[in-house]
Amino acid sequence: MANHKATKKDVRQSRKRNERNRYYGKTTRNAIRDLKALTEKAAAGKELPDVLSMIDKLAKRNIIHKNKAANLKSKLTLKVNALA
Repeated sequence: MANHKATKKDVRQSRKRNERNRYYGKTTRNAIRDLKALTEKAAAGKELPDVLSMIDKLAKRNIIHKNKAANLKSKLTLKVNALA
């Protein structure tokens, strides 16, 4: 690492962004896991919009690719609709 003020600041900023992105990603993965574990359609249908919103925010922040977000949303929606 170069010994410049701007470079040191950039390292601090990137570390902070990385931690924030890891937090958002982990929180969303946990929410997806919890949604997949639900067996009642009413509860899953109530939870689905919140999880889809979290996935959209990850894609908007470039934490995950927009196509991955679309695939996740599609598969979760199919899973919730298939519940009896």
